[in-house]
Amino acid sequence: MRTIRDKPTTVRTDLLPVLAGVAVAISGVGVALALADVRSPLRAPFILFFVFAGPACGIAAVLSRPAPAARAVTAAAGALVIDLLVAQTRSSLHTLTVGGGIIAVAAITALLFLWALGRQIRKPELTNPADRLMKGIKKIRSGRFRIRPLK
Repeated sequence: MRTIRDKPTTVRTDLLPVLAGVAVAISGVGVALALADVRSPLRAPFILFFVFAGPACGIAAVLSRPAPAARAVTAAAGALVIDLLVAQTRSSLHTLTVGGGIIAVAAITALLFLWALGRQIRKPELTNPADRLMKGIKKIRSGRFRIRPLK
């Protein structure tokens, strides 16, 4: 007899997408509070989460080969470097504002995610095998691989 414990739970199977959605929501609220200049006790923690987690997730998406622990350490260090470089650049240009720093970090994060997306699109082994089979059949029918009789 099957019991409830025999079935995989939704919490275990769908935990990563749920956590990603929560992270995006927290980051979005923080950015909205900062850009609207709303005084709230949640503003600082949410912005710090966005400034650190955004570039870290972007770097982790770009790095696909290392082990998960190495990828996490590299992503955390890279996020810290990105934040410090943004702050140093804006400070040296005398344009240090909250909104400008957030926009700069968001732009860098978006570029990292676009880079990762571009790498995923270009990988032929990640395409659907049925699509590759149909492309091969079309090449054969087009005459590119015509079998010539032996002489």
